[in-house]
Amino acid sequence: MTRFVLFAAPIAIAASILFNGGGDDPEPSAGSPAGGSAAAADPADASVGPDPYAAANDEERRQLDERVEAMPAGLAAPAKRELAWKLLATSESSTLDWHGQYGMIDDNGDGTGYTAGIVGFCSGTHDMLTFVEAFTKDHPDSPLKRFVPALREVDGTGSHKGLDPGFTAAWKKSAEDPVFRAAQDRVRDKQYFEPAVRLAKLDGLGTLGQFIYFDAMVLQGPGTEPDAFYGIRKAALAEADTVDEGGDEKVYLDAFLDAARAVMKSKKNQHDTSRIDTTQREFLYDDNLGLTPPLTWKMYGETFHVAS
Repeated sequence: MTRFVLFAAPIAIAASILFNGGGDDPEPSAGSPAGGSAAAADPADASVGPDPYAAANDEERRQLDERVEAMPAGLAAPAKRELAWKLLATSESSTLDWHGQYGMIDDNGDGTGYTAGIVGFCSGTHDMLTFVEAFTKDHPDSPLKRFVPALREVDGTGSHKGLDPGFTAAWKKSAEDPVFRAAQDRVRDKQYFEPAVRLAKLDGLGTLGQFIYFDAMVLQGPGTEPDAFYGIRKAALAEADTVDEGGDEKVYLDAFLDAARAVMKSKKNQHDTSRIDTTQREFLYDDNLGLTPPLTWKMYGETFHVAS
């Protein structure tokens, strides 16, 4: 089924951290994201209601880590993480089988070229180039290595020039390698999941709110532009207080979803807002702030169910 999403490119990643198996958080580089910004967006930017973790010094981060560690696991609990991967897979690939998405690659006709993998790296939005460059630097025998020059050429376009024939087969072949799959996992976790869940917890949000942050960060990218994650959060903060600020959780999440939906509707290839209208908003209106199964939701008209 054709997906109705357009991925904003994530902030460029420090390859030596993402692909060497280290446990440290990745640091954003000064690479230019797909939106055309001259430098990576800074989530500590006070103008967008900063991520308190990004804005903190080392001692403050240690204290915030302790604070988050003392909170319930929420979406970080193993069963909830698995649920998050399934929910994301239905919105990105219309399937509950997220394990089968490492090797997924196709062109959705949305102008972003090839879309591939568990978080939808796109050949036209810089994130695929960043990922493949970093991976093949550490793994020069990868079948993707010979396509790096072509990825540089098509970056920012929907072109397949230099990628056809052979690139899709190389991606699928690479996905048979557990090292390549683990590299995708690290990008998903370090670039999107962990920052989103941590910030949601610091905002006082439960498991559903943590997933809503994660999904928005994957879809729109972790930037501070009005149509990226921190811009969406800024718009929500203008309408409602977070729980940490004394606000009502449902009211705040409703405001966040309103802002996220408005951004989706503003983009020509995100007009289907099922991931909000018939999934996240339904869970919210059912008062399922803990994202507790059994869950039934609709995505692009198709019904999905998770019993436990």
